[in-house]
Parts: sequence; C-alpha cells; structure tokens
Amino acid sequence: MTPPVTGASSTPLERDAQLVNASHGDVRPGDIAIGVIIGRTTEFFDFFVYAIASVLVFPSYVFPYVDPLTGTLLSFAFFSLAFFGRPLGTFLFTYIDRHHGRGVKLTIALFLLGGSTMAIALLPGFETVGHASAFLLGLFRLLQGVALGGAWDGLPSLLALNAPRERRGWYSMIPQLGAPLGLALACALFAYFLALLQPADFLSWGWRYPFFVALALNIVALFARLRLVATPEFKRLFENRELQPSPPFETLFTEWRTILLGAFAPLASFALFHLVAVFPLSYNQLFTNVEPVRFLIIEGTGALICTLSVLVSGLLADRVGRRAVLGVSAALIGAYSGFAPQLLGAGQLGEAIYMFGGFILLGLAFGQSSGVVNGRFRQHYRYTGAAIVSNSAWFIGAGFAPLVALWLAANVGLWSVGLYLLSGVLCTLGALFINRDWAKREAGNQLA
Repeated sequence: MTPPVTGASSTPLERDAQLVNASHGDVRPGDIAIGVIIGRTTEFFDFFVYAIASVLVFPSYVFPYVDPLTGTLLSFAFFSLAFFGRPLGTFLFTYIDRHHGRGVKLTIALFLLGGSTMAIALLPGFETVGHASAFLLGLFRLLQGVALGGAWDGLPSLLALNAPRERRGWYSMIPQLGAPLGLALACALFAYFLALLQPADFLSWGWRYPFFVALALNIVALFARLRLVATPEFKRLFENRELQPSPPFETLFTEWRTILLGAFAPLASFALFHLVAVFPLSYNQLFTNVEPVRFLIIEGTGALICTLSVLVSGLLADRVGRRAVLGVSAALIGAYSGFAPQLLGAGQLGEAIYMFGGFILLGLAFGQSSGVVNGRFRQHYRYTGAAIVSNSAWFIGAGFAPLVALWLAANVGLWSVGLYLLSGVLCTLGALFINRDWAKREAGNQLA
C-alpha cells in the first residue's frame, strides 16, 4: 500500500519558496515554461560539455597509452555510464521525494550533479595519477547519471496539465528546447577556448572552464525550479495525487506495457540526437583534417536551426496531432538514414547537408518525443512512470549511440551508421502502431 505523503515532507526551503510565490496565485503556463527551459538547458549543457570533452580531451588526457581511435571509443564507453546511473537515481531519489519532499530531492540531486561536474573539471590526468584517472572519470560520470535520474521534477507534467487543450503540442515541445540550447552554448564555449588557447594550454587547463560554467548554471537552475515546485498550484496537484511519486517497482510491474511503448516510441529521434550532436565531432577529429573550432561552429549553428525546428514541431502538432508529427518525422529520418551518413565523409558540402538536414529532422521528431504515451498512465503512476520512460528511452536509444556509431564507421563504413539509425526508426513506427492498436481495442471494450 502506498504511504500517504504528509506535511512533514514540506521543508523550510520549500516553505520559503512558497512565500516568495504567494502573491502570484495560480501558477501560469508561461511561468512553468521558463522554469522548464532553464532546468532542461542546464541539464543538457552539462551533458554536452562532457560529450565534447569525450572527443577533444579525454582520449589524450586520460587514455594517452592507446591510439586515438581506441581512446575515443573508451571515452564513449565511459560516456555511457551515466545512462546506467539514471535508473539508479530514479529509484534512490523517488524514496527521498516521497519521504522528504521534492525540494529536498531537487537540492540534493542538483548539488550532486554540480559536484560531480566540478570533480571532472578538477580531474588529474594519466600522467599524474596513472590509471586512477580513468577510474575517477568513470565514477564521476556515473554520479552525474545518478544525479540526472534524481533531477526529474515533474515540471513537464505540470506544464502539460496547465496547458490549454488546443495548444498541448506547443507546450509539449517546450521542455525539448533545452537540448539544442544546451548544445549551442557548449559548442560556443569550447570553440572560444580552442580558438583562444594553444593546444597544450587547452589540454592542460582550458577545457576545464566549461565545466565550471556548468556548476554555476546548476545553481541558477536549482532556484528556478524550487520556485515552481513550491507554488500553490504545484502543491494542489501534488495533493490531488496528479504529481505524487509512486513506488518505482510497483509502477514498473503495473504499467510495464506503457513504459515499454514509451521507451521505444522516441528511439528514432534519440538515435539521431547523438548521430548529429556527438558522433560527427568524433568522426571529424579522427578521420578528417577539419579544425575542431570550425566543426564546433557548424554544430552550434545546427543546434540553433534545431531550436527553430523544435518550435515548428509544436505548431504542427497542434494542427495535425503529435502522433502524426512523430510518425512522419520518423519516416523522414528513415529516408535520411539511407544516404546522409555517407555525406559526412564527402567534403564540406556533404558535411553541411548531413549536419543541417539532420538537425532539422531532429527538431521535428525530438520536439514531440517527450511523454508521447504518458497520458496512458493511470493518474497514480503518471509522475514516476514518466521518469522511468524517460530514463529507459535515453538508455536504449542514446546511451550507446556514439560508441556504436564510431565503431561501425571505423570498422564497417559510414553506410552501416545509417542502418543503425534505421533500427531506431523501425522501433518508433512500431511503437506508434501498437499504441494506436491498443487505444482502438480499449475504446472498443469501453463501447461494448
């Protein structure tokens, strides 16, 4: 039986935040949207700072005793550790949420994220501590994943519950804006330090500054999110059980069908996510003579294009429906997978077509990929179920994408990267079809 959440879970920090917001009355969707964008941009900025360092720094700083390709593959293997940590974070921090309040949970999770990020910024290299450098990197990366799993705050659900029914597609895409904005900021910072510093200085200390910026942004995001979770509207929805955490294992075993569908529905966009945001930088670094500064500028520009594409996805979803946008965009990604990866090795024009075309498709698909089946959860399981779906989808669709794509490109050829992307497309289309079939059966049973 689920234990009731009592007033004991209201901490002094949450009560202070509630007093700050007392004059606001009911929380407005626009206020929630700002908090969601700040929170997600910060999370993705942390994510991409590590991803870029996995290509430009760690292969030579942590793994200098192997060749550059092997060093990058090892670096991507460590990159994947965070996706193992996210489910652990969900289980651990759900307990804290249920017994001590969402404000306490968010504070601990974001300080753990910031502390892990700071620890990576201060990481000693192989030349200083030997193989202990790799061990410390893996530990800090795993802790980042645990923190990200615990940082789920329910704000996207709060945003969806407060959005006008005719604009659900628009408000559903708002949390997704954090990904391209975080990527653009990370690319700009690394490009700046690479252009400013000599290579030896960048590898010695310049790469650390983006991690320090990530820590500062985490603090800003913490207060922005606490400001919302302590509002009267959030409290009302929490007490009505619409935003209450449920026991993770109970949720998993009770809602396994919805969780499975939710994990596979966004795989086309999640696979493409890393194949335009992380993998191309590694391919450029290892197999071309293009300067990383130039490529980071291309990638940052692509991220801004992706931001516009995410906005377009919200407008389209309100006109034709979220499922239609996801299905059509997945089919377009399938067509893209048949020819685009080969363009990455076809000179500057082919590279630009691959990057910008991929970011346009990513924005359309990724903009509506969040919580596409969350409405199928029973109310009691919606909050925790949405967190499990998010973690599962990232683990299956994105956790190993840079590692697999680079290995395939190096050992089989760029064409095989397209097949890998196509597998994600097939998963998305299959999940959307099954979801529609289940919805028809349930409607038929209700009429009967």
